[in-house]
Amino acid sequence: MPSLLLQILVTPVLASLLIFLTRRTLGRFAGWIAALALTYTTGLVTLVGVEVYGGKMVTAEYLLIAPDIHLGLTADGLSFPTLAVVCLLCTALAFYSIRYVEHRVELLYANESGPIQTSYYARFFYLFLFFPVGFIGTILSTNLVSIYFFLEVLTIALFFLMAYFGYQERVRTAFISLAWGIIGALLFLTASLIVYSQLDTLEISALHRLAGQRFVTGTIALFLISLMMKLALVPFHVWMPRVHAEHPTCIAGLLAVYANLALYLIVRILVMSLGVDFQPFGVPLMAVALFTMVYGSLLTLAQTDIKRLAACSTISQIAYSVLGLGALTSASVEGGMFFFLSHIMGKTLFFSTAGIVVYTTGIRDMRKLGGLARKMPVTATLWIIGCMMLSGFPPFSSFTAEWIMFTGVFERGLVDSPFSIVIAIGGLLAIMLTVAYSFGSARQIFFGPINPELQHRDLSDPSWTMTGPLFVVAGTSIVLGLYPRFVMDLFHRIIGGM
Repeated sequence: MPSLLLQILVTPVLASLLIFLTRRTLGRFAGWIAALALTYTTGLVTLVGVEVYGGKMVTAEYLLIAPDIHLGLTADGLSFPTLAVVCLLCTALAFYSIRYVEHRVELLYANESGPIQTSYYARFFYLFLFFPVGFIGTILSTNLVSIYFFLEVLTIALFFLMAYFGYQERVRTAFISLAWGIIGALLFLTASLIVYSQLDTLEISALHRLAGQRFVTGTIALFLISLMMKLALVPFHVWMPRVHAEHPTCIAGLLAVYANLALYLIVRILVMSLGVDFQPFGVPLMAVALFTMVYGSLLTLAQTDIKRLAACSTISQIAYSVLGLGALTSASVEGGMFFFLSHIMGKTLFFSTAGIVVYTTGIRDMRKLGGLARKMPVTATLWIIGCMMLSGFPPFSSFTAEWIMFTGVFERGLVDSPFSIVIAIGGLLAIMLTVAYSFGSARQIFFGPINPELQHRDLSDPSWTMTGPLFVVAGTSIVLGLYPRFVMDLFHRIIGGM
């Protein structure tokens, strides 16, 4: 019997292969196969969780090319909560996409015959499944080259989905995302090769041996720059608004995970393994995070396009977790990781609800919307919930995560870095900007007088396959907000001793 970890990784691959081989005959069932395969995967993750909560570390190792290049998988207190939330979001977005992609294919390929449209529908889902493969592999891998490989899987999957199913200038935008993804991954690979030259191994568990060596500062800098490019921190943010605004909205939540996953890697590779040598990077990283928060929020406030609004808000929101990581206290790092999970749940809701508005009305300019709550009350409710999640309102997990994270940041400031207190206060004030742009957009889209062009249109909330998964995500955030120990106890096992 293959290990649970291998089954979790391989199941989406097999489902993708099945859809690819039967793409001309499978028809509209392709989406259901993808969704059910990911449901099964999430079930397997739950079984792993039982063992992790029991105090075990679940591992598996498979030889690939040479003893130094193998596939090692580990589920522990850091990787399991990340894996569980990511798999939940992938499953929710697979169900959400069943109807959305049908609509998108009809718009993009209206001149094609029915069988060709069907093949495009199937194409979306066999490409979509490579996102969970990349996420799972990145989260569970114990080897730097394996992580590089799975990061490239994500980059390639994004390229093809953008090129086939994106919005305006989708091919050009796909190449932009490909270029940024490859550059970031190559910097990561370069840093990994430096590690190998010094340690004769690529295992993350051996990175502590690099501490104090001659190349450690430069190696950390390379890793950090490559991951900051993924995170879209200023000045590496320029790809984010364009790519996130023009991709098919049904994968928006996946792109939020794609960008935020670098936070997990910073903790796993740099903070936990090279904490002492990483210390000098802490305060500068906090300063970059604060600047990104404010800049991203102001950029968001200036948007009138509903998709660009959601895209630009990601720049700001990612930076909150980075602030916690930069403070380098147990509470700040644990809270930063918790906020990362909370953010990707909130962003999935926010992006996906924006997609419902565009899907239903065909309008992206928020100035041409208004009063939609009367015709789409469920969608309006989801948008407001998304605003509350992003703004850190109780009882959602983002509130609890921010409380823990900022406690850790202030702790750092009181101990040895007064400048951290200034940054933390700035971060708290930046939350007001999040409240302004999120609830401001809710008022503009869903309340006030309805646009005369929409008054007589037959608009309504979409089917449960699109809205139901989003309520599940919101419910998960509430549960984690009320019972944060489900996550925090696991994080503390790994991070608490730093």
